This record gives sequence, C-alpha cells and structure tokens, in this order.
Amino acid sequence: MPSKSRSFYGWLMTNRNPVAANEIQQFANNAFLDASFPKQSMDFDEISEYLETSTSYLMSMTIFDEAWSEYQASR
Repeated sequence: MPSKSRSFYGWLMTNRNPVAANEIQQFANNAFLDASFPKQSMDFDEISEYLETSTSYLMSMTIFDEAWSEYQASR
C-alpha cells in the first residue's frame, strides 16, 4: 500500500485547508510554505528537532504530537 511509505510531510499535506479550521490544518498550511521542512522524513525525532529549532510558526509542540499520532494511525 502506498500510504505505508508516505512521509509525515506527505500525510500533513492532505490536511491543508485555506480556511485553517483547526490547528493541524494551520500547521499543514505553514509547513507547505516552509521550503526547509524535512519533506522525506518519517522520523519523529528528526521532525520534532527541526520544528523546535528552526521554525516559529508552530505555536505548541502539542500540535505536532497530535498530528504525529494521526499520521501513525493512518499508516
């Protein structure tokens, strides 16, 4: 199944919403605009470290944790 190898970014992009109705959708919108986002990564620690050290658009790491849980459930 193709979804088994989908990166976190690939999954996150399915949550983009121009209206940004919730925090994960807003995260997806911002990540889309982030040219440096680790787009191929499927590694929690790598993405988490990137978000903590290189971005200012994620208001809380809890949003990433929730998105990661949904990503894992979709695999």
